[in-house]
Amino acid sequence: MTAEELRHIIASGLACEHLQVDGDGRHWYAVVVSAEFQGKRLIQRHQRVYATLGAKIQTDEVHALSMKTWTPAEWAAQPRD
Repeated sequence: MTAEELRHIIASGLACEHLQVDGDGRHWYAVVVSAEFQGKRLIQRHQRVYATLGAKIQTDEVHALSMKTWTPAEWAAQPRD
């Protein structure tokens, strides 16, 4: 799986205002910004992203996914380099 394929899978199942995916084919890191995260706890946000992956997590096609999840307002408030 490529970063672009994983990005497409997440974006197909979750409306994202910003989505960045990096990784080595098994271990992935994502930055996900979605209005759907509004009012949700961190674990609920992560569960929502994992839900987009479906069986790909269960079958180990995506072995590990670390993520930062933000609402659009939280993302806008983040310092940029």
